[in-house]
Amino acid sequence: MITNQNHKITVCTSCKHKGTDCRPGFELIEKLRAAIAAAGDAISEDFEISGVACMAGCDRPCTDAYHGSRKATYLFGDVDPKVDINDLVTFARQYAHLHDGSCSSVDRPGKLRKSTLARVPSAMIAMEASYVRAS
Repeated sequence: MITNQNHKITVCTSCKHKGTDCRPGFELIEKLRAAIAAAGDAISEDFEISGVACMAGCDRPCTDAYHGSRKATYLFGDVDPKVDINDLVTFARQYAHLHDGSCSSVDRPGKLRKSTLARVPSAMIAMEASYVRAS
C-alpha cells in the first residue's frame, strides 16, 4: 500500500554525454512521466517528477534522484532514457512502499543495482534542550 507521502524524482537537465551536446535529462523526464502515468496505479499520484540544472553527477549522465518524506534519498547515474525506464518505474513502485527508503543493492531492479551513486540517509533532526541563562 502506498502511503500519502510526498515522493519526488529529480532529473539533472545539464548532464551531457562526453564529447557531445546531447543533454538526455529532458528526454528522461518526458519518458519517465509518460511511463509512470501509463503504469495505471497510484504511483502517478504519489510522485512529482522535475528537472534541476545540476546534480554534480556530470561524468555519469543521466543523473536522477528519488526523495521521500523521512526516507533515504537515492542518486543514480548512467541512466539511459531509451533503455532504463522500466527499471526506474519499478524502483518508484518499490521506493513508495519502503518505510525508510532503504533497500540493498540486490533488491533494486536491473541496472539500478550497479548505477547507484549514493544513498543519503534521511535527515534526523534532534532538538536539544538549551539552558541559556538570560543576563
